[in-house]
Amino acid sequence: MAFSIRLTEEERKLADSYAKLHSMTVGEAFKRALFDRIDEEYDRSVYEEAYNEYVKNGKKSRPIADLWKETGL
Repeated sequence: MAFSIRLTEEERKLADSYAKLHSMTVGEAFKRALFDRIDEEYDRSVYEEAYNEYVKNGKKSRPIADLWKETGL
């Protein structure tokens, strides 16, 4: 799928500079930025769901040193 976006001259220069700095096309830079953002938001939502389930079940965290002692590390 192809799409187009409108950029100001300043935005276009910034995008061109970023792409050049990372040796990629502007299209590749936008694609990478889009999918990085999608990935971050997905990871955040999975974390929040897991954490809320953890808290709902009455779980509590504890210091990692306690786990190390239990496992002999």
